[in-house]
Amino acid sequence: MTEESLIDFPCAFPIKMMGRDTPEFRKTARTIIERHTGPIDDAAIRDALSSKGNFVSITITVNAKSQEQLDDIYRDASSHDDVLMAL
Repeated sequence: MTEESLIDFPCAFPIKMMGRDTPEFRKTARTIIERHTGPIDDAAIRDALSSKGNFVSITITVNAKSQEQLDDIYRDASSHDDVLMAL
């Protein structure tokens, strides 16, 4: 029995990660994604600071090729100590 994805691939897919607002976290978020997609254009990255400026959410829109690729990205992001949440 094979599972069918509700997403038509390839497609533009936003991945959001939240963590402490540090240069290291910003670099980590990009590195995690690029490990699975190759280089990401700066224009594909958006960020938003929390109201007190302690945390940042980084949204990177990727050209997703498969459900497996997205699952691998989420597994990698969720297991990283600096990533508080991945959506």
